[in-house]
Amino acid sequence: MTKSQLIEALAKAEGITLKAAETAVNVTFESMEKALIQGDRVEIRGFGSFKVKQYDGYKGRNPKTGELIEVNPKKLPFFKVGKELKERVDSSS
Repeated sequence: MTKSQLIEALAKAEGITLKAAETAVNVTFESMEKALIQGDRVEIRGFGSFKVKQYDGYKGRNPKTGELIEVNPKKLPFFKVGKELKERVDSSS
């Protein structure tokens, strides 16, 4: 499902305009993004949770040249699926 499909589904389900549905979806995603940037955890009960994981820097190799390179520390968003969603997806097969 794409973002535009989500907007269309919300508009149809709630009987609202596409513009209002787009605003709702954008506000939701922007709020989640801001929370993750601040280091907060985002939990949607029955769906899953998002958090930011910190990865240390390390020495790696350029696969093309074999040259040793320094990989900087980084932060990446991580999603953990919720138990209810996992069970619903598994039972549908």
